[in-house]
Formats: sequence, structure tokens, C-alpha cells
Amino acid sequence: MKHSLQLRLSQHLTLTPQLQQSIKLLQLSTQELDLEIERYLRENPLLEREEPIAESFVPVMMQSDPLQSNGPEATPSPEQEISASSESFDNFGSGDTFSEVSYGSGAGRDEEGEERDYPQTPALAPSLREHLVEQIGLMNFSQRDHALMSMLIETLNDDGYMTQSLEDVLELIPEELEVEAEELKIALEHLQHLDPPGVGAQSLSQCLRLQLKAMSQDTPLLDKALDLVNKHLEVLAARDYAKLRRLIKCDEDELRRVQKLIVSLNPKPGRNFSNTEIRYVVPDVSVSKIKGQWVASLNREAMPKLRVNKLYSDILSRSHSSAQHLSSQLQEAKWMVKNVQQRFDTILRVSQAIVERQIQFLEHGAIAMKPLVLREIADVLQLHESTVSRVTTNKYMRTPRGIFELKYFFGSHVGTDGGGEASSTAIRALIKQLVANENSRKPLSDSQISSILGQQGMVVARRTVAKYRESMQILPGNLRKTL
Repeated sequence: MKHSLQLRLSQHLTLTPQLQQSIKLLQLSTQELDLEIERYLRENPLLEREEPIAESFVPVMMQSDPLQSNGPEATPSPEQEISASSESFDNFGSGDTFSEVSYGSGAGRDEEGEERDYPQTPALAPSLREHLVEQIGLMNFSQRDHALMSMLIETLNDDGYMTQSLEDVLELIPEELEVEAEELKIALEHLQHLDPPGVGAQSLSQCLRLQLKAMSQDTPLLDKALDLVNKHLEVLAARDYAKLRRLIKCDEDELRRVQKLIVSLNPKPGRNFSNTEIRYVVPDVSVSKIKGQWVASLNREAMPKLRVNKLYSDILSRSHSSAQHLSSQLQEAKWMVKNVQQRFDTILRVSQAIVERQIQFLEHGAIAMKPLVLREIADVLQLHESTVSRVTTNKYMRTPRGIFELKYFFGSHVGTDGGGEASSTAIRALIKQLVANENSRKPLSDSQISSILGQQGMVVARRTVAKYRESMQILPGNLRKTL
């Protein structure tokens, strides 16, 4: 093979570290941005938050006794300030100072020696398993029954149901323990009498039956409710009320009261003990009407205030050889401050463009939402469509009609008889409105909803109505029927 040298020209896109950081920050949510900034603050000493200095710290650097001053006040150099701070840190805990620091309890003393309370962090609520184990520990069960019930508790899921049959549980128990099926069945019955009512059930029917049996015996229509959940729960789910009246031998008023009693039960008794983390939405933008114009403004509380540490920056500007290793961190800190500001500027521009195109929504609600696509905003602001997509993901806008993700204002369109277009969001709002105003005894079918929309000039197929209805978690017409 003959070797040769060839010269080729090619073009390729290279993302600079600053651009990569800018793209990353743009796609983060507000909570994720806070976590990312905290990481940068830990790793880069040249980046800091713009926070007001606490009054208790001001006298350390500024206070001086004018009666003891022999000359004009001297301003300490940055190097002297660092040295003073270092000495203060080294002396922390020496002498009597350390004994005044308290740990652990919620009480302490202020500078004047007065006791004061500090807020306590609330303990997590007990889980379902902990709640059940605590109950059996307070009851007079034998050690063997206690062990069997504890084993059954481990088979419960988060809803409080048994996930295994008694036969499967029995096979997991070593043969040398000589546990019989009847013994395990009795342990399950003990478990099913614990709080919350319905725990340890193996089916929905059994769960509801356990809760009904836990009620007072003089509860009206209790016997008919037990008969219904034991034998005819599927008929109730199908909303076949005429058949139910024949099966449990009652009139329409009694059936309505029986249904109300069953609906008051908890089909998932264990859910009340699940420590589900609540995620709060922090709006990035607020919209308000000012002098007849809808205006978007940034939520200042959600904007982190960052700056380059002036103390270290001054030292670096005067020191060349000894601080070269910090120059890259200084550049990164400057990039971070600039990119965070650019992130919020871009969010504000996109939000204002959305507001200008969705004024009818702000005035009249979701039923007046206009069709909007990412490309339209990207062309107006001269941004790339992917940039608009990053901006509108996990960013929220607070409006007089509620808090919405920016992506909520975008959607496909449906043609109208007049040649115009209607937003899919507006169609969903119309479907929801029709269902809310329907006769609950004769609910609208998907075909009827499609026909009504057609009369209003919107050509929407029955399958599309069904898709929109399911996306809003609205039941089909036959399951919305009530007495």
C-alpha cells in the first residue's frame, strides 16, 4: 500500500465550555438550577451569592472605639482581611466561646443570656408497617402469633393489600417451625382487625367488606351494602342500577343511600401512611394586567443572585505567579453569573411572546386558547426551535387563572367549518364543559359530544373526542351515569 499525504477541509460545530454551560442551565427547572448553583458554590470559591451581611457580623470588621483611636481609620487590605478571617476561625472554640455553643435541642440562649426556642423539624409520620407492628406490640398476642403477623405485614403493599396468597406464604415458612394453614389463617384474621379498617385484604371486595363490618351494627342499610360488595360489586361498577335494585331488593332511594355508604369507604387504606414527597412548583414568571396591557415579569424570588467574589478577584488582579491556578475558576465564575442572567432573560422574552399570542386565554380562559407551535415563537424571537423547547420545559407561569407550565400554551389545532383553526386545548375545555353540564342520568356519549362540537363549527372525530376525554381522566358515558 502506497502512503500519501492529503489535505482536506471540513466544517464542524464545536461547543465551547461557556455555551455548553448556557445550554445546560437553560433546560434546568428552578429547583434543579438551585442544586446546580449550590454545587458550583461549593466547588468554586470565587463565586458567591449576593446576600445581605448579617448585622451580627458587621462589628467584627467595622467596629472601632473612637476614644482609643490615635489617628485616621485605616482600611485593611484584602490580604489583611483574609488573615483576620483565618485567625477568627482558628480561635473559634477556644476559651469560654466554645462552651456557649449548644447542639441538639431546640432551646438556646441569645446574646443577652435569655432563653429562646428554635423551630423543631417535624418527624416523619410512621409507615403502614410501623403502625401495624406498633399495634400488635401493644396487644396480648403470643410470641408465635406475633411472629406470624409480622411476617404477614411484610407481604402488604403500599395500599394495604396482601400481595401473596396464604398458600404461597406458608411455603416460605421453614417446615421445622410446623406452622399449619389454619394457624396462619387465624393470624391473618387478627391482622385484618387492626387499624386502618380494611388492611390485610386480598381483594377490593374483601377490603370494603372489612370496613363495613367495622361499622356500628345499627348503621342504616348495612346489610344491603354488605350484600352488594360481596356479590354485586361488578354490577355497581357498570352503573346498571336497574339490575342492582332487583338483586338487592330495594327502591331507588335506598340504592342511592347504599351507594353513598360504599363510596364513603377507602378502597386503599394504606395510602394514608405513605410518606409521599410533595413537590412544590415555583413559578418563574408572573403575568399581570398593567394599564390594560398583559405584561410578563420575572419572579425575583426564584432568581439566584450571584456575583464574583470581589476580595479574591482583587487578589488575583494583583498577583500573577502565585494565583495562576485560580484564573480558570475566576473565568468559570464570570461565565456562571452571565449565563444565569441570560437564562432568565431568555425565559422572560419567550414568556412575553406567549402572553402576546394568548391574550384571549388570559381574558376568557382555556376555552379561548389559540393554536400555537414552538416554531412560531422561535421565528419571532429569532431563536432556534430547540432553545424554545428547553425554555418551555419545566418552567412555570403564574397567571390570574392559575399556574401553568409554559408548554401548556402550545398545542395542535383542529380545523373549523369556517376555514379557521381551534386549539386542542380549547377543544378539551369545551369537552370538559359539556360533561360538567350534562344530565348525570343520561350522560353524553363520545359520538354525541362530537356531534355537538360539529354544530359549533369544530370538526372533531369521535376517536379524537375519546382521546381528549381520556387525557383529562374523564370516564366514558356509561360509567358517568348516576342515580
